Amino acid sequence: MSDDPFRQFGAWFAEAGRTEPSDPNAMTVATVGEGGRPAARTLLLKEWDAGGFVFYGNLASRKAREMAANPNVALLFYWKSVHRQIRIEGQVAPVPAAQADAYFATRPRLSQLGAWASEQSRPLASRAAFEARLREMEERFAGQPVPRPDFWSGWRLTPDYFEFWQGVDFRLHDRVIHRLTPQGWETGRLYP
Repeated sequence: MSDDPFRQFGAWFAEAGRTEPSDPNAMTVATVGEGGRPAARTLLLKEWDAGGFVFYGNLASRKAREMAANPNVALLFYWKSVHRQIRIEGQVAPVPAAQADAYFATRPRLSQLGAWASEQSRPLASRAAFEARLREMEERFAGQPVPRPDFWSGWRLTPDYFEFWQGVDFRLHDRVIHRLTPQGWETGRLYP
């Protein structure tokens, strides 16, 4: 186990990419809503480096509103195929518009159009209504690049806590934590 939580994340994330059959970048994003009520949703990690973990979505969504009100967020990666999970906690901040533009340009065209068509987290009368909005966006942007909507962007979580969990037979799991202190990352272990 590395004393550098980013190096350890990179090693486990790379292994998950080789062994996890579907979406090794899927993570549960936990936020705090109104009245302190927790909320969790699965999103996809799109970028990461020593500065943090980046994900994208609709700025009008419930998750975005919760993060705007309380930037304390937790991420959870769970890779059943290798019996591992990583908890990451910290604060989120919006990514720069240029970074969101660059990522949006890499998305498949249908995903770009879907971002325009979806009024994420708002009530939807029927699937047919959403499909009609999608057709409207296909017509609106026919023959041209699809720009990033101003209501769609990303966030970077800057971590101050990591927990690496390795499943072991008979529930004798291994848990290593990294906590950010003014002197740097402090490493320790927790009972399973």
